[in-house]
Amino acid sequence: MSTSTRKHTALPKAQTLVEALPWLTRHHGRTVVIKFGGNAMVDESLKAAFAQDVVFLRHAGLRPVVVHGGGPQISAALDRHGIVSEFKAGLRVTTEDAMDVVRMVLAGQVQRELVGLLNQHGPLAVGLTGEDAHTITATRHRPRVDGELIDIGRVGEITEIDTGAIETLLADDRIPVVSSIARSQDDGHVYNVNADTAAAALAAALGAETLMVLTDVEGLYEDWPHSDEVISRLTATELEKLLPELSSGMVPKMEGCLHAVRNGVRTARVIDGRVQHSILLEIFTDEGIGTMVVPDEPDTPGES
Repeated sequence: MSTSTRKHTALPKAQTLVEALPWLTRHHGRTVVIKFGGNAMVDESLKAAFAQDVVFLRHAGLRPVVVHGGGPQISAALDRHGIVSEFKAGLRVTTEDAMDVVRMVLAGQVQRELVGLLNQHGPLAVGLTGEDAHTITATRHRPRVDGELIDIGRVGEITEIDTGAIETLLADDRIPVVSSIARSQDDGHVYNVNADTAAAALAAALGAETLMVLTDVEGLYEDWPHSDEVISRLTATELEKLLPELSSGMVPKMEGCLHAVRNGVRTARVIDGRVQHSILLEIFTDEGIGTMVVPDEPDTPGES
């Protein structure tokens, strides 16, 4: 390879690294909570790229924390066990038997695989569930449908976060990988909690710089389905006004982003997990991808 050819191939790489410099400086030592889900969770090449991104963040001086659920894997395991998935008002009813399977899948399958992928790059990741060291505490979630409270079993509403175990792991330069299972506040059982909600609650409790939620869409659309224009940035108040119009799958993600930025997290982002290395693109490039939610300006009308 001639010297001139080497220059041409090397220069773009150098420019990319230089572009990342202000972001590396800004984020150094900061905590970033990443909700792992969607296609990134089931596609082998996306899973591998996700693990590389998280390890890159850690080596670049950030403190990544990964939170995951496992909807597709849970559905498949319930089928294998002959447990019928019942839904009420769009929410999965989690019976005692189903909860055993949920716990097994999240803590014993999805988490283990993710920890294994991260640890191909060194002794970095440590798995825990919300049960460990009282990390996530919940009480029974009874959604209101048509004015009536309904029982959907062992589905929890988060009441408390204890970040002690996660902080200890971060101080030891480890990458915590947290399964979205919570201990019960009142009856000695465990609860299945929404992973988007859990990630947002952890981000707020950890004082994270950023919450990142991986999805199977490009971000929040301006006027779906009439337009596929993605809103690149909006404030908490702007998001709050949009919430009633969102599709049911986007609601917990965007409510999570809203909760995070209203509770001390500097930015919350919904990004397309179908794009390889979307996390690095979002954190270390000028353009970024997806939708970023920011706190209201102090002088925004309507803010308390």
